[in-house]
This record gives sequence, C-alpha cells and structure tokens, in this order.
Amino acid sequence: MKRIAVLSIAALFVAAPLIVPAAHAAGCIKGALAGGVAGHYVAHHGWIGAGIGCVVGHHEAVKRDREDADPAREEADPDRY
Repeated sequence: MKRIAVLSIAALFVAAPLIVPAAHAAGCIKGALAGGVAGHYVAHHGWIGAGIGCVVGHHEAVKRDREDADPAREEADPDRY
C-alpha cells in the first residue's frame, strides 16, 4: 500500500508540469520583494506586503507592456472632457 502511494505521488510530480500552464509573473517578483520589505518594516507583516506588492507589480508590468505594444495609444486627454 505504501509503495502505491509513493508511486502515485511521484507520478503526480512528474505529470504536474505537463498539465499546469506556465505562469506569467511579470513584475510580481520585484513587487513582492519591495512589498515584503516595506510590510516588514512598517507593520511587521511581510507576507501581506509581499502579496500586495506582487499584485501591484504585476499590474504595473501589464500596463507598461500595453503601452510598449501600442505607442500610438495615448493616455486620456484631460482637456477632452
């Protein structure tokens, strides 16, 4: 029984990279690092800061990629409204 469990877990670890798609963590690592340090020093909650930093860093990276992909697209003109 133990052998079957070990073999099934080994098969799961071998098959997992084939099943799960690749993650695109653009900006997440840098944001998590900065947020973790800030969260640790401000409120001693580094994990919360890292999570929020990851979200913000990913958002900024996606926004920067969109701007780089379409340079003709400009921000909304405040005089237009």
